[in-house]
Amino acid sequence: MAKKKKICNSGIGGQAVLEGVMMKNKELYAVAVRKPDGEIEIDQEEYHSIAHGLKLVKVPFIRGVFNFIDSLILGMRTLDYSSKFYEDENATDSKMDKAFGEKSEKVFSAITIIISFVIAIALFMVLPYFISTLIQKEVRNNSLITIFEGLIRLLIFLIYIVVITAMKDIRRLYMYHGAEHKCINCIEHGKVLNVKNVKNSSRLHRRCGTSFLLFVMIVSIILFMFIKVDGTALKIVLRIALLPVIAGISYEIIRLAGKSENIIVKILSAPGLLLQRLTTKEPDEDMIEVAIRSVEAVFDWKQFLIDNFEYLEEDLIDEE
Repeated sequence: MAKKKKICNSGIGGQAVLEGVMMKNKELYAVAVRKPDGEIEIDQEEYHSIAHGLKLVKVPFIRGVFNFIDSLILGMRTLDYSSKFYEDENATDSKMDKAFGEKSEKVFSAITIIISFVIAIALFMVLPYFISTLIQKEVRNNSLITIFEGLIRLLIFLIYIVVITAMKDIRRLYMYHGAEHKCINCIEHGKVLNVKNVKNSSRLHRRCGTSFLLFVMIVSIILFMFIKVDGTALKIVLRIALLPVIAGISYEIIRLAGKSENIIVKILSAPGLLLQRLTTKEPDEDMIEVAIRSVEAVFDWKQFLIDNFEYLEEDLIDEE
């Protein structure tokens, strides 16, 4: 029997999609989807960063910006792929299909990302700022106003998560999100990747995108406290302009959280793990099976256990 001696970062990550899970390992990613007929469809491809080949992708604080953009692009691509299995077969060609032909999917994804980004900016950056201006006459301390603005931003974020959780489709998405985390936790804790072990693993993970977004909220509060400019327009422009900086800092924090067992890192990660109790749900065995298939399409978990947890090949055969 293998000697379980530590927790080891696998480097893989993923996200939930419509009735499925996407897993990514370096430049290889796979989407596993449970089709309406019950079969599991797997699509495996390579994704190269928008900054592929540039040294900037390895520079701390800058790499996080590119990683965030890549996550948005790949996320939209995989969600679009999974949704095709549940589209109305009798739907007629859209005007976009007629206008852009084979490029319609890329155009639609680009438009969706832009619209989503604009809405997110308005909801989580601009609106909290204007709400915070309501107390400027009573509170003269800029730092307190900034903290109030940050708390409003966090409150809007929490309300948004709670509201969408009430939707049936979103709850199923969160269940697949839980399956994704459970698979990663399973192998990173040195357990054989099977339904039983995955089911008994935690659905919370410190490298989750939910935790990243929470760090974005916290970092923005600290950073905006140092903004000393006059004029509403300039303050809003600076908040938007500093988003890449905030994303870069937040990425380094979440990256450290995924690798370190330091007590301070654990304390910093605690709020994000608490928030994941809302954005992940316990999956059923069918969902776990889909997540496992996605992992196996991009990651040799058996070799990972042999290299990092002193497993022998016969141990893996015996435990499967």
